[in-house]
Formats: sequence, structure tokens, C-alpha cells
Amino acid sequence: MATTGLPPAADADIARVTEALHMITPRWNVRILLALNEPPQRYTEIANKLPFLQNGQLHPKIRSLCDAGLAQRTEQSARHVFYGLTQRGRQLLPVLPLIAAWAEEHLEKPEQPLSAIEQVEDSLTLLTRRQSPAILWVLKARQEASARTLARMVIPGSYWTNIYPPLRQLINDGLVVTVGRGQPYRLSPGGDGLGHVFGALSMWAAGRPVDHAARHPLWGRPDPNATTAPRTWVSHESRLPAPSALPAPAVRTQPARYPAWRNGDLFSHATPARPTPALLAGGVRR
Repeated sequence: MATTGLPPAADADIARVTEALHMITPRWNVRILLALNEPPQRYTEIANKLPFLQNGQLHPKIRSLCDAGLAQRTEQSARHVFYGLTQRGRQLLPVLPLIAAWAEEHLEKPEQPLSAIEQVEDSLTLLTRRQSPAILWVLKARQEASARTLARMVIPGSYWTNIYPPLRQLINDGLVVTVGRGQPYRLSPGGDGLGHVFGALSMWAAGRPVDHAARHPLWGRPDPNATTAPRTWVSHESRLPAPSALPAPAVRTQPARYPAWRNGDLFSHATPARPTPALLAGGVRR
């Protein structure tokens, strides 16, 4: 993986988080991880839970998750092979509700409500775009930066104008803002709101508990002793209309904990009836 011009600790952190994102972003990987989150199962049992996968698609996906250390294959005999999550795979699952909650708050509202798992998949598509984590890291650390500064820190050794395509994409995705040509760039509220997601992924990648995300030196809460009252997380909450002017980025505090998810909750599309709202400002989806 290419090395950025950031300090070694930050560079290593970005590399670990980027690698974690690329483990779970490929199509169907999140759904397969959730299907595997049961006692060890036969291949046919897993396939029955994922009927949308055609013959021949599931096996290489499971093999890639095994190679990544998230799933494991246990062969009791030639005819008795079982698959399940590793401990590392199970430790990664609590990141998923954090991603879905971020999507619910910061991405545009679709005409038809999405299941939580679709919220996760849409978000992962945005977060794994080229250079995205490194650019977001720099803007979080510096509050704002010019295109030349971002290029020097994110793509050292490359011509500085090469930073514009990923920057434009991040603006289109609603994660970065600027007031005009030649003006510095900064995180949008949506980009700043990724703190609990990036903090949790960083902790997991470093082998630490995901619930220590608030302790992350960059993305954690300013006051590590600060607490917020837990709230019940639902996949589709109502939101106030978008403000007329873009507010300055603010560090968001995360709930103290999120309720555990059951696989059925993630795949369910059942939502309470409500009027279809006008399209709100926010990041785009896939």
C-alpha cells in the first residue's frame, strides 16, 4: 500500500483502516459475514440463507473471507466441512451498526426506505473510494487545508493536481466542503460524523476493543470522560429538514452503546408508514 506523507503513526493507522474497509466492502461480503455469525454451518446451510447468490459465487467469497482471517473452515471429514466466523470476524461486527447509523443521519433519504444492511453497503462504497480515508484524516487533523497541502500529505511524489479528482468525489459524496475555487477544504458535518466509524475500525484493526473508539487520538471525543445517554437505535428515524446554510463542522458524540443486531433485523425491510419526504441535503449513495 502506498505510503502517505503523514507522520508514521497516522500513516499506519490509515493503512490499517483502509485494509479493514477493503475486507468487507466487496459485494455481498457483509451479508455473508452476517450469515456466518452462527454456530459452524455446512455450506448448503449458508447458501440457503443467501439465495440471491448464484451457483459458484458463494464459495470464492467465503474463501476470501477465510484468507482475510474473518472466517474459518473446519474439516471434520471429507464430507463434513463447516464454516463460521473467527473471533476477529465477530469482533468486527459491532462496527456495522455504527456505519448504518451514520448513513441514516448523513446520507440522502431514498424514496423507498432501505434496510440497515443496505445502509452499510452504501456507506462502504463511499468510504473506500481512492484516497478517501487519507484525505479525511488530514482534514480532521488540520481542520482545513488547501489542495496543494492535501496533495503534499496524501500523495507525496505525485503531481499536486492529481488530488482534485478524489477531492471532487468527496465533495459530491457530501463528506468535504469548500466555499469556492482556490479556497481551503474542510470536513462537512457528514465527514466529521465519521469519527465513531473510523475510531472503531482503527481500534479493531489494532487489535483493541471496538467500544474504545472514543479513545482514538484523532477521531475520538475531545473529553474521554464525557458520556452521553444511550438511545435506542432504529434503522429509519425521522430527521429535521436540511438547514438553509451549511453549519460549521462539529465533533459529534456517539451513544455510549448500540443494541446488538440480529441477522433478521439487518435483512428486514419492515418500516413504519410515513409520508415520503422531499430529498434532503446529504451525501450521495451508490
